[in-house]
Amino acid sequence: MTTATLKEAATNTDTIGIICQRRAVRKYKDKPVSIELIEKILDAGRMAPSAINKQPWKFFILTRRETIRHFSKEIKKVAVKDFVKAGPAQILKTVTHLLHFLPGAIELFKSSDHVFYGAPVVIFITAPADNEWASLDVGMCAQNMMLAAKAMGLDSCPVGFGKYVEHTKIYSLLTIPKSDEVKLALIFGYGNETPEMHKRVRNNAFFIDGKTQAEKQ
Repeated sequence: MTTATLKEAATNTDTIGIICQRRAVRKYKDKPVSIELIEKILDAGRMAPSAINKQPWKFFILTRRETIRHFSKEIKKVAVKDFVKAGPAQILKTVTHLLHFLPGAIELFKSSDHVFYGAPVVIFITAPADNEWASLDVGMCAQNMMLAAKAMGLDSCPVGFGKYVEHTKIYSLLTIPKSDEVKLALIFGYGNETPEMHKRVRNNAFFIDGKTQAEKQ
């Protein structure tokens, strides 16, 4: 589908339409999400495929605003320390990346929550550290969850910074098993913005017809 077709599909409520409507949303209304909806989102994640059907994921959920802000503050401290330690080259690279998304970067610095954007639900997804396929499994699980949320009128955003929670002094509060590691954090809520669809790269599909060189000649 062309970008125009994708935008047209985004007005539908079928599967393709939901996929096209999903965006990374970083502004949320001050409105809680019911436990019933959170359970449906979790069930969608549980339906994801996984290597050898290991279903390696576990979900650690925050819904209290004060708790979320506390975790956000501690994660920010750790992330800033790592950022400074990274050295001038990495700092320049990061700043350049933020400038590429200038409006979003400005809003990020304005926000009182620089990690979870004030979302009312944060879900840390973990998996065993020794499972070599777990990252792929969690990626599929997370996409299921974000699409399910969109289908139910919610918005979401994957938060890579969520992994920094492992280095905070409050990590133990999550009661994550020592054998597991945080793969990703997802946030959910009622969005307070409608980001535009970015242009999609289209020169990245290569159909291999299976013909031998002799047949081609």
